[in-house]
Amino acid sequence: MDNFAIGPWDEDELTHEFFVPDYIETLADEVLTNYDLHVDSRQVITTKPDKGGAIWKIETNSGPKSLKLLHRRPTRSMFSLGAQKYLVEVQGARVPAIIKTKNGQEFIEAGGKLWFVAEWIEPLAPVTKDLEGAKQLCYALGEFHQLSKGYIPPSQAEVASRLAKWPKSYEKIVMKMDWFRNIANAYEEMPASQSLLNVVDSFQEQARKSLVDLNQSSYLSLVEKGNENWGLVHQDYGWSNGQMGPNGMWIIDLDGVAYDLPIRDLRKLISGTMADLYLWDVTWVREMISAYHEASPLTPELYDLLMIDFSLPNEFYKNIKEVLYGPELFLNETTTQLIKTIVDTDQSKWPTLNEIQNDWRK
Repeated sequence: MDNFAIGPWDEDELTHEFFVPDYIETLADEVLTNYDLHVDSRQVITTKPDKGGAIWKIETNSGPKSLKLLHRRPTRSMFSLGAQKYLVEVQGARVPAIIKTKNGQEFIEAGGKLWFVAEWIEPLAPVTKDLEGAKQLCYALGEFHQLSKGYIPPSQAEVASRLAKWPKSYEKIVMKMDWFRNIANAYEEMPASQSLLNVVDSFQEQARKSLVDLNQSSYLSLVEKGNENWGLVHQDYGWSNGQMGPNGMWIIDLDGVAYDLPIRDLRKLISGTMADLYLWDVTWVREMISAYHEASPLTPELYDLLMIDFSLPNEFYKNIKEVLYGPELFLNETTTQLIKTIVDTDQSKWPTLNEIQNDWRK
């Protein structure tokens, strides 16, 4: 079943967003023969054509299930599947249970990738896009972090840890600002180049200050506590991957989990939510942190690191790094507007951070 490797596939105007190449559908048929399931139908739910991954919903004689083709290296996927098993079987977390094959395996390797079947949780519904919903998401995230502590991956899995990588990722952001500047100068005739040049210095300065603050914080002593002490971050947690279901909030799509300081997930969730609001709202930020803290208590050291991670120009970097792949396409009028929005939103960030800076020192 494993004579060739599944690679990315092209989407064009003749395909649709749920397109999966025929050879992968054929492999899916073969994979499913390893399960004691009678499959009535199969429907593509989502694809990752650029990486070679997909999820199907399958209707079976024992209820709906999901079939997943994981796009990462098999040893990396073993890490996340081990985590999913640990969370369900050891910790009783609201995470979909993995269905074993006829001979008791958690996954099948085919086409150089791992495939697995899991329970399809029904009904699932996103929480409301308001402060109450945001608090539910944060509380569920805190629960998830607590339950993921103590996870030890299977021996054949590679260890996915971002725990010691913060300084490197901060340094990368500082360095990439130079690249942004160089590209804007090289394409100075493009509509967004001047807007980018107008702001890149101040964002680079923010990133440099964040790096200094990180190096002066208790970061290294927290890292020394080790992977299992901290547990896992989801890395892609938000309104679609945390949903309300039977008996409470469920967390799905765990294939990117890695060891890290838990506040990284919280920071991403809050910064992303503020970007959607186009404003850093002090009440939202404070209440989201409190809801998280209720489920997973924050120490003053972790809180300080959360503040430092907020201080990085995260949204600017995340949105502008596209310029590195196609300057001619990216540096257009739309990007001029995008930069203006990011700058406007960023201005409300600092008063908000100043106001909540000392909340955990009291």
